[in-house]
Amino acid sequence: MSELQSALDALAMTDLDELSDGELLAHVGDLLAAHNRITAQLTRAVRRADARCSAEHDGAKTMKSWLRGHARASGALAGRLVTQGRRLEQLPATGAAFADGQIGPDQVEVIAEIAKPENLDRATAQGIDVGQVEAALLQLAATGTHRDLQIAVGDYLSKLDPDGPEPDPTQERAVTLVQHPDGSWTIGGTLDAVGGEKVATALEAISAAGRCAGDTRTRAQRTGDALVQLCDLALASGQLPVLRTVKPHVIVTLGLDDLADPTTGHGAATTGLGATLSAARARWVACDAGITSIVLDSDALPIDVGREQRIFPPHLRKAVEHRDGHCIFAGCEAPRWFCDVHHHLVEWINGGQTSLDNAALLCERHHTKVHHGFRVERDDTAPPGRRWRTSRPDGTEILLHPALS
Repeated sequence: MSELQSALDALAMTDLDELSDGELLAHVGDLLAAHNRITAQLTRAVRRADARCSAEHDGAKTMKSWLRGHARASGALAGRLVTQGRRLEQLPATGAAFADGQIGPDQVEVIAEIAKPENLDRATAQGIDVGQVEAALLQLAATGTHRDLQIAVGDYLSKLDPDGPEPDPTQERAVTLVQHPDGSWTIGGTLDAVGGEKVATALEAISAAGRCAGDTRTRAQRTGDALVQLCDLALASGQLPVLRTVKPHVIVTLGLDDLADPTTGHGAATTGLGATLSAARARWVACDAGITSIVLDSDALPIDVGREQRIFPPHLRKAVEHRDGHCIFAGCEAPRWFCDVHHHLVEWINGGQTSLDNAALLCERHHTKVHHGFRVERDDTAPPGRRWRTSRPDGTEILLHPALS
């Protein structure tokens, strides 16, 4: 690895402006091949860790969750590494081409569809030699475009199961919500024919009802407004499932002075999912909201309910959520509504107080872990974002950023 690091350091010193156009393009090609080879080895290592359940060493349930929490990978990348590692065990020729840098992770992702368990079973039942199919696809990957490869795999799969799957709409539905650094969101997904019809009909009804003379919004803007209005109606109905003893609600945190101040106050408020808002926008939200005071001292709402109450009441849970934000176990990103409030210093059964100082947000898995040898401890001397320390049963600390510790 030290030699690899040295080679990467040397690459970083390359003056790209000294290269001719031809040399620069050749350099890009070489880097792509090297990128493919490194990604192939990363995929192989992730597969071994996945097969050995190595993530348990750091208290994580899966390699996907470990990659998200410890390597700070996106859910999409973590899922692809794990899935491709599993599928490549059935596709040795693809794995070899990947390791040689001949194909990249995008091409592997397409070819790997033929190695899904149900597709392998269908091929076996029909006497199809999957190795020959794999070889043909690799040849196409080397000579055709990425779209050509997608079409070829799709054609193979359609002939493999000409009658199509039994209708199960849940398998055809997937929606992703991605939050960007500025707090905005991107929505993407796929719905089956019936589910899509339902959503489109509901959004069109709300969109049509909201139109008026002089409305200059585009269709996309009207649909976006309709989706938010649909969620407003659902939240206001009070009929949504309760999340950890509290009805689902949008959380916006704003200082008392900013609430009263009529100025815009950029970056003065934060949402429950970490976005930053101006004070003006937060006051707009507050026009139709309940307001809870969370002041972490003796002059505000009580933050200690003593020994009589084992379950953290809603106002105290809000204070814990405000402080912790998500599961505080090292490497875990489980949001606040997935979490229990744990008596982390002294368990309630052993005399622990139901108070803010004795509370910590832990998802169900990691709540179980701390009852089986793992420990979480608060360090108020550490900088924000690193105030919780997690230790394994053997006493060693789980470190996400060793270089900073």
